[in-house]
Amino acid sequence: MYAHVVARRIVGYSHEVDLGDGHEIVVDEPASDGGTDTGPRPGQLLATSLAGCTAITIELYAKRKGWELAGLEVAVDMSSESESSPPHAVPTHFTVEVTLPAGLDDEQRRKLLVIAERCPVHKLLEHGSEITVVERALD
Repeated sequence: MYAHVVARRIVGYSHEVDLGDGHEIVVDEPASDGGTDTGPRPGQLLATSLAGCTAITIELYAKRKGWELAGLEVAVDMSSESESSPPHAVPTHFTVEVTLPAGLDDEQRRKLLVIAERCPVHKLLEHGSEITVVERALD
């Protein structure tokens, strides 16, 4: 997997993020923290990525098995042990709550919860990743 994502300042803390595939989002901070509240906090996108990835991972597995998952829902609670308030609080715990539809047997439910932990974002958050910061000169 490869991604090249670019965040460009709009004003204040507000940044337009080009996801490189024709999609763009805006990230910002709430007005109470000096932002303009024009988009989600970057940390919210971390929880969003975990919820979305978990849901898609479960759906892909269920599709291969021929299981219908209408009503599947994945909720993520992200918390920090830090007394700092966002944006300085570093997430230290994620709780992933998977709501599965009725009609699945106990073994199907157990297997889907195991599969939920195989989501690539889950693995990244659980095991970490190397990050390198480099400067690029302006043209």
